[in-house]
Amino acid sequence: MKAVEREERGTAAAARLLAAFLVLALAFLSSPPAGLAAPAAAAAEEEDEEDTGAVTVADPLEHPFNRDMYVLNDFLVLYVLEPAARLEKALVPVELRTAFRNVLRNLRFPVRFANSLLQAKWDKAADEFASFFLNTTVGLLGIAEVATAAFPGLRQSPEDMGQTLAVWGWQESAYLMLPFFGPSTLRDLLGRVPDLVLDPLFFMNDPTLSFGLRGIEAVNDTSFRIGDYEAIQRAALDPYIAIRNGYIQNRTKLISE
Repeated sequence: MKAVEREERGTAAAARLLAAFLVLALAFLSSPPAGLAAPAAAAAEEEDEEDTGAVTVADPLEHPFNRDMYVLNDFLVLYVLEPAARLEKALVPVELRTAFRNVLRNLRFPVRFANSLLQAKWDKAADEFASFFLNTTVGLLGIAEVATAAFPGLRQSPEDMGQTLAVWGWQESAYLMLPFFGPSTLRDLLGRVPDLVLDPLFFMNDPTLSFGLRGIEAVNDTSFRIGDYEAIQRAALDPYIAIRNGYIQNRTKLISE
């Protein structure tokens, strides 16, 4: 009996560890679908006519670390994130999914506002403040995106500390493919630290709830772009290079705006 009980406890513990791993994977996964579909797809199309070995950024860790992490993230996107997103899309109305996305975007106002100020982008900082005020008050804590609807010129800008460091002079940085986090650079990785501190979710007393919300957010965001990641893979001769080039092109565009 004791042996059976020990086996049952071991199985339960293993199940809890697996569940925790999946939650962390979903919470931190920001792979190509997260804002990279369009630029990465464009890069993939260009590769049909160009040398697939062309490098647009220093990638000293490409072999074996970055490519190994790409394989890991590829598995998580295809077999964890997207299946969960497909299930959510089938069960949850688009209105509720949109409201959840709007609330978390509105909640992260401090990250965008602070980095707009640090980059001396005064117009963007003013737009962020006005958008946050309208969405929080009239939009019921951000549930409704009323600012853009009422004033099309008001739009949230995805400013972050990685862009701030680039504006301050750190233009070139080595490429990294991070487990769970997805594509990045050394500069953008270091920029995540102050952004994390500015994120209101960081200050939640319950870490389980904080991680859980991040996991749900990853699934929810993916539910709006199901199939984009597979499209990148089909269009590219080498998906790793397409994703790398797409990420760098997208970041360069955001920094210049």
